[in-house]
Amino acid sequence: MAKKFSKKTIKPDARYDNIIVAKFINQLMWDGKKKTAQRILYNSFDFIREQTKQDPLDVFLKAIENVSPLLEVKPRRVGGATYQVPIEVKGDRKLSLAMRWIIKTARSKKGKAMYIKLGEELIEASQNRGNSIKKKEDTHRMAEANRAFAHFAW
Repeated sequence: MAKKFSKKTIKPDARYDNIIVAKFINQLMWDGKKKTAQRILYNSFDFIREQTKQDPLDVFLKAIENVSPLLEVKPRRVGGATYQVPIEVKGDRKLSLAMRWIIKTARSKKGKAMYIKLGEELIEASQNRGNSIKKKEDTHRMAEANRAFAHFAW
């Protein structure tokens, strides 16, 4: 008999009382250093407030929403051939992909403090610009190009 999978509940973060912010901190964390990840995110929120004169939580949530993909491709083996089949992205995966892409693009920039790189990436993503938006568009383009194989999705 298969085990029942129970979803882990995450407590909201201390400053903004938001579960998405808490998940982002957990994604940002390296080697269990949660305080460092919190400091980086909160400093980047302060940086966003200075740069845009807007509520950083609104900018953050808008960036996550803009980067979240609607479609992705999954490889499927059918009769000896592997097809890239476009599938719709469900809620939690959509959120985790968006957070992963934002963090990865912020880390790939060179020469600045991480909180500045993350702040700049969040501002750009909230304005539908930047490398994380480009990653989303590439994913959508790939799914669109392989639309002919959509009938293999089951």
